[in-house]
Amino acid sequence: MKNQILLATILLSVPPAIGAESFVKNADERAKIEQAVPAKAIVQPLKPRRLLIFTLNVGYGGHPSIAHANEAFTLMGKKTGAFETVVSNDPAVFLRHSLKQFDAVFFNNTVGNCFTNADLRQNLLEFITGGGGLMGVHGTSVAFTRWPGAIEDWPEFGLMIGARGAAHKESDEHVWIKLDDREHPLNRVFGGQDFDYRDEFFRFGEPYSRQRVRVLLSIDTAKTDMKAGQPRGDVIRADNDYALAWVRSYGQGRVFYSTIAHNPHVFWDARMLQFYLGAAQFALGDLPAPTTPSAKLTPAVRAQEKLGWRLGIEAYTFHKFTFFETIEKTAQLGLPYIGGLSFQRVSQDIPKNFDPQLSDEELRQIRLKLESDGVRLLTFYIQDIPNDEAGARKIFEFGRKMGIETFMSEPKLEALPLIDRLCNEYGINVSLHNHDQKGSPDYWHPDKVLQACQGRSKRIGACGDLGYWMRSGIEPIQAIRTLKDRLLTLQMHDLHATGGDGHDVPWGTGVGKSEEFFRELHHLGIKPTMIGLEYSYDWYESLPKVAQCIEFFNATTLKLAP
Repeated sequence: MKNQILLATILLSVPPAIGAESFVKNADERAKIEQAVPAKAIVQPLKPRRLLIFTLNVGYGGHPSIAHANEAFTLMGKKTGAFETVVSNDPAVFLRHSLKQFDAVFFNNTVGNCFTNADLRQNLLEFITGGGGLMGVHGTSVAFTRWPGAIEDWPEFGLMIGARGAAHKESDEHVWIKLDDREHPLNRVFGGQDFDYRDEFFRFGEPYSRQRVRVLLSIDTAKTDMKAGQPRGDVIRADNDYALAWVRSYGQGRVFYSTIAHNPHVFWDARMLQFYLGAAQFALGDLPAPTTPSAKLTPAVRAQEKLGWRLGIEAYTFHKFTFFETIEKTAQLGLPYIGGLSFQRVSQDIPKNFDPQLSDEELRQIRLKLESDGVRLLTFYIQDIPNDEAGARKIFEFGRKMGIETFMSEPKLEALPLIDRLCNEYGINVSLHNHDQKGSPDYWHPDKVLQACQGRSKRIGACGDLGYWMRSGIEPIQAIRTLKDRLLTLQMHDLHATGGDGHDVPWGTGVGKSEEFFRELHHLGIKPTMIGLEYSYDWYESLPKVAQCIEFFNATTLKLAP
């Protein structure tokens, strides 16, 4: 009993902060930082925010700039009111109940194997996939490697942060920096202008890829003398792509990384501090910023970002294949998003259904497959969520590990109070899916869904399946006018005819008034978790028809975007 009380005290305590030695001692340098710190937040925080700054280095003495970053971020948080910081080098802060106190974790130049405990690593992983923020600068690209040598010890952390490696030239290398995404909210501080800078700039290797990350800044190789300086490691990339800063999503997590943080002077540069303030507010969840990978940024996708829409493949479209094959087909079609399905086999090597019964290792293999193909899981269909705490919680824990934003389900009405509570605890939505009146007596009609949602939080809503609406005589445009912001996600269809015999045809070629539907969706300001492309016909030969739906959607969104 005594040990249990002690453990509970540890789990619920405030993480141990480290002392003044981890902040700037030099009065002149501290004054420079104070003068450079932004005066106000970029956006008003949605709620009080806490940022954990972790500073542990293992096998390496640590960069002097760590103290300057600690000072700058702590002062920024206080002066702007954007966040509160806790600075620690104790791995105990990654106990699950400790992490719950924070909105984001900042690995501040953390070279080496920060901690090897499997439970702590799983806690950090689930914190990120479940919706927390992750920031890293400079040496964080070799965090969770055995140092010296940067020997990989946790590959999934490299995927989360977006790259591995620390090859560089001099610590004051002079480069021209290009704004890869001039309109991005985090880049607004630079006023649309490229600039030159001096610091120690890392060159990265795998798993860095523009198929996975949204690059913000990179070396302008046309303006920079790439032959100057003495290499420390392999500084040449065959693709001539030298990214310096980026954002990405990992599950529901918001990730930012920048290599520009070697020298202390970075943290008394007012422009760079403004950039890092934006990064912190993004990671904490207050500054909305797109994370679609750079390689997938077509004009149509940029239009869809403006509309707040994400097009993805519903796994039911390819449910005759494995989920891994469905991921591959989604990537082949050029889409970055997918919706999962609980009764689909995972792969030849994992001959089980993709459901909450899978082990953590099997779920890890699925995350790695999604990453390897540059596809993100947004939604997941599971027929039922039970009305018992343990059973329902297991499903939400599964959703947390996979980074699912919205479940599509048809639970019993009496389960909704429990589900609503867990939705808000885990930050995951549940959208009530409609089949026909016989298959979904409680949810087949929008009015029935609204009735079920009465008195519930906004995390409970509708999954509109347009195919079943049309087969049931429900006009889709009128349905979304009825549901409004209770429409949480969509399964989009166009049919060759209304009524029970209607089957899928490419969008815009049937009776579904697809373009008019999207115009009304935009008019109503509805931004579903995903516009799911569910093509339920010609199961083994549907790929060309699915591609035709994508072409229609891209053309329509280019017309609609402001």
